[in-house]
Amino acid sequence: MTSRALRPAVLATLTVLVLLVLSPFALVAVNAVKSPDEYATDGPLSLPDSLYLKGIADFWIRVDFGEKLFNSFVIAFSVAVLAVVVSVLNAYALGIGRVRGRSAFLVFFLLANLLPQEALVYPLYYLSKEVGLYNTQLAIVIIFTAIQSAFGTYLLSSVFATFPREMLEAAAIDGAGKVRTLWRVVVPISWPSLSVLFTFFFIWTWNEFFLPLVFLISNDKQTVPVALGVLQGDRLMDATTTSASALLGILPAILFFLIFQRTLSRGVMSGAIK
Repeated sequence: MTSRALRPAVLATLTVLVLLVLSPFALVAVNAVKSPDEYATDGPLSLPDSLYLKGIADFWIRVDFGEKLFNSFVIAFSVAVLAVVVSVLNAYALGIGRVRGRSAFLVFFLLANLLPQEALVYPLYYLSKEVGLYNTQLAIVIIFTAIQSAFGTYLLSSVFATFPREMLEAAAIDGAGKVRTLWRVVVPISWPSLSVLFTFFFIWTWNEFFLPLVFLISNDKQTVPVALGVLQGDRLMDATTTSASALLGILPAILFFLIFQRTLSRGVMSGAIK
């Protein structure tokens, strides 16, 4: 069969797969705007007769969702920015600077990515207690900056290792030092890759649950995933309110991804072209 004849079959297959992926989100959205009576009478698969927004409003007020959104945004944005900066500095030294023991450092960062959070929680808990950072958002920012930058360093090191040496030599001839070369030459050219890292770091940090659950015990410091998990485990909620909480929990991350989708696509394509 020719490629032209295969296109309809590939398109149909991809359409079915997309619908399968989107169906849970659609089901959550439908039940989030359905009244408890409609849910009990018609079941979860029926369409609502009208938009019922009281469940969303009640849940928003019950958990002070605006505060949780702000906390999650501050933590995720701070981690994304700091992790990208730390990754760039580390990868510049390892990928371009070619420091001694480069391979050992890369193995270390690779192993750091493989460690489960459950293995880190106890030492981090006692360390944060000792330095007075327990139950602070700063502790979460520091921890996830280290975790995310380990992955970013490992990834960017391979990218910087293939950086054109001619451009670095030209910058050196022009009198640019290492710091100026990094911020004026390396970073602008590597911006597509950095934007991809920023997007992933933000979404990964936004969705984190375990460590924020352990370190943020005050209600006014909790993030969106923690607030959703604690409320659902502590209080009995009907199915429509649970769907409303799930919708509000995933909607910000989806919106962020859609906003930066073009940047993400450019970064991936740029890496493929290179």
